[in-house]
Amino acid sequence: MSDKRYDNDSLVIGRNAVIELIKSGREIENVLIAKGEREGSVNRIVALCKEKGIVIKTTDKKKLDAITNGANHQGVAANASAHEYSSVENILAYAEEKDEKPFIIICDEIEDPHNLGAIIRTAEACGVHGVIIPKRRGAGLNFTVAKTSCGALEYMRVARVSNLADTIEKLKKKNIWVYAADMDGQRWDKTDFSGGAALVVGSEGKGVGRLIKEKCDVTVSLPMLGRVNSLNASVAAGIIMYEIARQRLD
Repeated sequence: MSDKRYDNDSLVIGRNAVIELIKSGREIENVLIAKGEREGSVNRIVALCKEKGIVIKTTDKKKLDAITNGANHQGVAANASAHEYSSVENILAYAEEKDEKPFIIICDEIEDPHNLGAIIRTAEACGVHGVIIPKRRGAGLNFTVAKTSCGALEYMRVARVSNLADTIEKLKKKNIWVYAADMDGQRWDKTDFSGGAALVVGSEGKGVGRLIKEKCDVTVSLPMLGRVNSLNASVAAGIIMYEIARQRLD
């Protein structure tokens, strides 16, 4: 068969299968196209992706062969989302519906799906109203994220935005304080998290990006008493999330 669909991370393989996936309206993380493939139905796939704002990633044919386990991918594959996305507006509306100050987690280029899944799991346990992730340069809601969240993804609103910096500015205009979890900030347990709060968690290697950090109101840090100088992103996020939750319970 020329088109085949795998259950592994909801990978859809083959030109016709990818076209039908796009037309179905289902959430798509990205479409993978082998380098040099820009003819025939591939042009239609590119046009559909641009029309619907779907991320296109160009990849090496050998890498695509490996991803698809040697299937006849025809130079095209797509990663379908494991869950529908929400919106920032819906997250804020949910907080208002519960008559609570907004409590939001913002993931700045978290690329490891295991970390994103763990963050979502802890966020749900801490009463977070929603998680915001970037449309590019970060893990999306794939099946690894869903599995790692241990069911929490079914209850957590996740919004995917094109511009995190602009989103932060919009949140600040709604009286939500934005806190960056990063080095060289004030102690997390000496920080007042009362009121609307959005916690920014940075990537595993670089931390919170410079532009995003400049947009934040406060930088909060965890003391490092050992020889390593950083914590896993999901662990650091979890500690601070529970401090915010604790202050809300007091």
